[in-house]
Amino acid sequence: MILGLETSCDETAAALISPEGQVLADVVASQSDLHGRYGGVVPEVASRRHLELVAPVVRESLREAQAELADVRTVAVTQGPGLIGALLVGLSAAKGIAWARRLPLTPVDHLAGHVASLYLQPDPVEPPFLCLLASGGHTLLLDVLEPGSRRVLGSTLDDAAGEAFDKGARLLGLGYPGGAAIDRLAREGDPEAFDFPVARVDGLDFSFSGVKTALLYVVRGLEPEELERRRADLAAAYQRAIVRALVERTRQAAEATGASTIAVVGGVAANSELRAALPDAVFAPLRLCTDNAVMIASAARFVTPVPWPDYLALDAYASAPG
Repeated sequence: MILGLETSCDETAAALISPEGQVLADVVASQSDLHGRYGGVVPEVASRRHLELVAPVVRESLREAQAELADVRTVAVTQGPGLIGALLVGLSAAKGIAWARRLPLTPVDHLAGHVASLYLQPDPVEPPFLCLLASGGHTLLLDVLEPGSRRVLGSTLDDAAGEAFDKGARLLGLGYPGGAAIDRLAREGDPEAFDFPVARVDGLDFSFSGVKTALLYVVRGLEPEELERRRADLAAAYQRAIVRALVERTRQAAEATGASTIAVVGGVAANSELRAALPDAVFAPLRLCTDNAVMIASAARFVTPVPWPDYLALDAYASAPG
């Protein structure tokens, strides 16, 4: 079995999968309620909560898989990018488990993990394909030629799509996480009620800071009663603008690369309007859109593990290398 650990942000997760990609256990302890009172993730609070949860989620994953640590042959863990304090909790825990049993350890890039959520049984997606990775921290268009290999075609120049959703939700007085809150409220609104422009930039890159600013100005210009009455319309129009930008760029990239398959991963892949707007695309399973350890264990199958005890010198990284 491959034991995976994920602590890059505010989800403490452990999972067990087989070398063939069969999911044997998937445990996620969310901190969303804890951070909801602050309107977003507080890094120090997240790190301390990971310390409390990492051992329990590992134990629960073993119980769910009806396994013991003796059944584990490789430990995989998110090395980055993410919140550095949070990452260090998972990395230290993985080192301890692997070192104690003299197992190899596989450091996994979080973004590679999102893509690897597509490679699991029972319906693995076979490369090559074009992948839209949209989450709270990243928005990328990737040309995936084979498992473990990807080429960046475009990225965001400022806010990620998920970050834009969270900031928009805050402006509208909605809860955290903002993407889910906007998605729910938007179903009650008229997406044509407001026209929110999204900046068009050269190439296949994205820019979402402008649409957030446009929402801010509209919200500031409405009286409190009018804002309350039109909150659903604002959510629907704001969501429509972000989704339209994601879809247009993705279609453009698919045409430019000649990709016959489009895949979508990351937290924003759970958005209902995005799923409806790309009916021919392959989406990561809903449970695997947000951060989880299954995708980390899956990605580890395509990464060379670091042998015992060389990985004790490994460090986490907050931003993607290069």
